[in-house]
Amino acid sequence: MAGSSLANRLYRGEAGLNVVGRRKLWFTVAGALVLLALASFLIRGFNPGIEFAGGNVLRVPTSVGTLEDVEARTGTILSGLGAEAKVVTAQEVGGETGGAVYELKTTQLDQEQDRAARAGLAEAYGINVDQISGDRVSKAWGDQVTDRALLGLVIFLAVVSIYLVLRFEWQMAVAAIASLVMNLVLTAGIYSLVGLEVTPSTVIGFLTILGFALYDVVVVFDKVQENTRGITANSNQTYGEAANLALNQSLMRSFNTSVVALLPVGSILFIGAFLLGAGTLKDLGLVLFVGMAVAFLTSILLATPLLVLLKNRDPRIQAHNKRVAARRSSIARGETTGKPAPRADEDAEEAVDGESAALAGAAPKVGARPAAKRPTGARGGRPAGGSGNRPGGAKRR
Repeated sequence: MAGSSLANRLYRGEAGLNVVGRRKLWFTVAGALVLLALASFLIRGFNPGIEFAGGNVLRVPTSVGTLEDVEARTGTILSGLGAEAKVVTAQEVGGETGGAVYELKTTQLDQEQDRAARAGLAEAYGINVDQISGDRVSKAWGDQVTDRALLGLVIFLAVVSIYLVLRFEWQMAVAAIASLVMNLVLTAGIYSLVGLEVTPSTVIGFLTILGFALYDVVVVFDKVQENTRGITANSNQTYGEAANLALNQSLMRSFNTSVVALLPVGSILFIGAFLLGAGTLKDLGLVLFVGMAVAFLTSILLATPLLVLLKNRDPRIQAHNKRVAARRSSIARGETTGKPAPRADEDAEEAVDGESAALAGAAPKVGARPAAKRPTGARGGRPAGGSGNRPGGAKRR
């Protein structure tokens, strides 16, 4: 329909977006983003939480004043204890007995510095030092979490590769794994560029978005496999065109899946960050939101174009693409019709179909006027018996 909107055509898979045909553009953009992320890793690095870098936690009752005042006063006290002592993050969280407290995460403090910091805050706000609690987090725990996360990532990628090879083919497995790695690199690059804090919840979120990214890729690849099954049996379209059609047909499904997944994650992020002040919910929701958004883009703009690039290196697909190009060239010159020539193994079937069509053509159509009857035995317009035009009933010699 000419007046159909883009949204309607997207839902019907008729938008005709040439995503695969512009794969050089997507690869160039992806390469630039990867270089930017790697540069950020080397120059800026990450902002590890105290679970990874080690540090202390001070909890001050909210009754003493505002969060900004407590953070500034704590920073002043710590600056007098050592050049490297400072407040890393500060937020309001629920206390152990249900009351709210200000939780201030600092750099690593020794026992004397921790005692001096709590005594200084108690004196500044006129409260008992026992009302200010604190914990010390060792860096070794964060290292253990990192090692377990890396081990889980390797196992996950290995299992995914085996599944994709068995479910689809090795080219799809390579394209899917490349999309997953790109998703991780870009999400980590955003964390490095913006300076977001990396906590154990962030690591858990990284592993979670891998499952979502894999689901998005499998949805698209399943449609690609359906469209390209037996594609070499005809010369109507190339592998890239069939894959691009599958991408258009599954685009809105991927988009809707991403939106439905991002809405609750956004709610967790909003509630955790602005309403409850729960740092764990904020860290988990943030990495999920960023990672899922990036996963949608990589599954559409990277996975399928990379799959087409790998499949076009297959000699069988190369020969098929050449046949398609040759047929279209012949049609353009007017040498052949648009109907593809029958294959050798279809000759017998076409012969049977031709005979059936002839018999079907001999039968009268429904509602057709009956044809005039010819004399019995007539042939070539002569009367039956073969002697109608001879005088006296003369016999043929």
